[in-house]
Amino acid sequence: MCTGKCSKVIAISLYVLAGVSIICNIIAFFPDWSTKYAKLDREENGARITDEVKYMGGVIGGGIMCLIPAIHIHLTSSNGCCANRCGMFLSIGFAAAGVVGALYSLATSALGLSNGPVCLFTETPTSVPGWGRPFLNNNGSYLGNSDLWTKCIEPEGVVEFNLGLFATLLVVASLELVLCGIQIVNGLFGCICGTCGGRE
Repeated sequence: MCTGKCSKVIAISLYVLAGVSIICNIIAFFPDWSTKYAKLDREENGARITDEVKYMGGVIGGGIMCLIPAIHIHLTSSNGCCANRCGMFLSIGFAAAGVVGALYSLATSALGLSNGPVCLFTETPTSVPGWGRPFLNNNGSYLGNSDLWTKCIEPEGVVEFNLGLFATLLVVASLELVLCGIQIVNGLFGCICGTCGGRE
């Protein structure tokens, strides 16, 4: 396959993945599909939104930092066979920025999964409910035991909500990492060996 056509496939895939990443991160600000918790968090009534959501790994890392390389890679490949060696060389740098963004999104997603959500919970049946992270120090072992999820009283279904979104962000970031890595190799081949179609 021509390096330009390969770049075009990678760029289109990155557009989709960056979009999914941004949407997932934005949705994560609204547990139980309510704006109430984001508003309370913003008004500094104590943490109501999971910290890793506020790190914006899906918007900044998996979104913007992968969207910019996607745009450049797509423009580079727009002439059918990657326009020139210089364009392919630049795509290596942009793809490397995409790798950094994907790694950031991957790290925040993994932390979000491991640490669990912020919720209203009781430590023991007789204690007073309070806001916090009941799964913070259990090394992610709550993920395999859905009986523990009932510890969270409010927002309703927050564990499943965070689990679904952070798992999606984790998969998306992994795919972005692979695609940007492939583009680095593809750009290297296009830069060294030349582009197809006789265009230099």
